Formats: sequence, structure tokens, C-alpha cells
Amino acid sequence: MTLELMSHHLCPYVQRAVIALTEKGVQFERTYIDLANKPAWFRDVSPLGKTPVLLVDGTPIFESAVILEYLEETQPNRLHPADPLDRARHRAWIEFGSTVLNDIAGFYSARDEGAFRARTDGLTEKFARLEDELDDDPWFAGTTFSLVDAVFGPVFRYFDTFETIGDFGILANRPRIGRWRRALAARPSIAGAVTTDYPERLRDFLVRRGSHLSALMT
Repeated sequence: MTLELMSHHLCPYVQRAVIALTEKGVQFERTYIDLANKPAWFRDVSPLGKTPVLLVDGTPIFESAVILEYLEETQPNRLHPADPLDRARHRAWIEFGSTVLNDIAGFYSARDEGAFRARTDGLTEKFARLEDELDDDPWFAGTTFSLVDAVFGPVFRYFDTFETIGDFGILANRPRIGRWRRALAARPSIAGAVTTDYPERLRDFLVRRGSHLSALMT
């Protein structure tokens, strides 16, 4: 079996797949796609025109949640709990993580201060809810790294850059999230899911958005 992951340098959903593949010890190739200038062949394998896409012996699988589930079914070192109820709970929190990513996109794309503050408040509320879900263990599910951890590693990576722009208070007074965030950042699979120039690429992307956050940066 040959695995090739169609990637984009900034895509957090690509990072999920990279983290899962790395945690499972699976060999794969990574091909970067310029989403602003998609090659014709990419449109053939990605019906939605998005990354990630995993080519399995040339057969495309698209959408990160589907890719993660496929890897769970076919590769070693399972990252989902064995218990069906726990597994369902984890899937629900993965969906929560996707909603947080949508809110982050709204945060950095907000055109004016009012919209920006609304997005800030929305993110603050979501992380307050997440703080209540955590305990004092290093990972979401205690001492075992799971797919929920793989999902939130890319989420917190955004804040490494956001916090160089301003103090927005989104993660303030969240000790359990702070502990989890530090553990995730130190995890080799998460640190290695992006290229070393990721912070510079993200800052350039944010400046070019023409948003309220862009104005704060310039």
C-alpha cells in the first residue's frame, strides 16, 4: 500500500492527518498543493477542491474526518478508545474542534471591530466549555494520546501567532487548557506536522486577509 497526502502548508485539517499518520508510524509521501492555483489533476482527485486528500494506491479519500476513520480501520496504533460510548464522545469533540476552527477563520477574517469582538467572544465561550471538559492529565482522555489531541494541536498552533499580535484574552485563565496546550506543542508528531516556516507563512496569510486583525498587525 502506498499513501500520498495532498497537503497545503497552512491547512489545519491536513495537520490532523499528518499527526495521525505519524503517531501510527505509517510511511507516506506528502505533496503540497497551491490552492490558489490548483492543478487540473488535483480537481480530479478532490471533488470539493480542498485539502487534505489521501491517495491510497492512487484511490482518493477526501475530507479529514473520513481520512482519520480510514486510518483507524486499516493502520496500527489505534487512536480512538475501544469502548463504543467513549469513541462516540471523542468523535463529538472532534466535531467541536472543527467548529472551533470555523470560528478561528471568522476571527481572522472579521472585517470590522464589531464582528471581530463577536468572534472573540464566541471563541472565548467555546474554550471556557472545553476547560470544563478537561482534567489534570496531559491529554484529552487522560494518559493516552487520542485523535481529539491530534485535532486540537493545530487549533492551539494558531494562538502561538495570534498572541504575538495582541492579548485577546481567549485562552486567559484556562489552566487545564494551558497544560494541555503545552503538552501538545511538545509532542513530536504535532511539532513536525508543519514546515519550519509555518509562522512566517501564517503571518503573511493573515496580513493579506485585509481584515480587522490584518489592520492590527500593520
